[in-house]
Amino acid sequence: MNELTANDFTILRLLQENAREKLETIAFETGLSVATIQRRIKHLKSSGVITGESALIAPETVGLMMTFLILVELERERIDQVDAFRRKVKAEPYVQQCYYITGEADFALIALAKDIQDFENLTHRLFFDDANVKRFRTSVVMNRTKVGLSVPLP
Repeated sequence: MNELTANDFTILRLLQENAREKLETIAFETGLSVATIQRRIKHLKSSGVITGESALIAPETVGLMMTFLILVELERERIDQVDAFRRKVKAEPYVQQCYYITGEADFALIALAKDIQDFENLTHRLFFDDANVKRFRTSVVMNRTKVGLSVPLP
């Protein structure tokens, strides 16, 4: 994509705060026409700057009362086994985020569960049934102080 303009950053900032922001509001904030805003948003999506839109749901309102941070260490880091673990984690709906990381662990996960039994079932699906998982360490989240995926913009 060409260099992002100041107006692009304004569009991104407004959409990051509210993905359903009215085009008229964005046009007013940028000084551009609604048609130009529509074209810019379409371009930002097609070029991969905007990768998706989603509703943010409070987990506890749907019965998911617990959040966990999990560090996973694999036995072997062959690319086929790393990819197999990635596929399994991507397919697991209780895993919100997964990062392939450096350091003592190979992956860091953020996962949800209804209760501790539900979490134990998750560990069996993801870790105990996988011969390539050497170990995992879990921390229980006591409070969700800040949650988001927003990107700082100029």
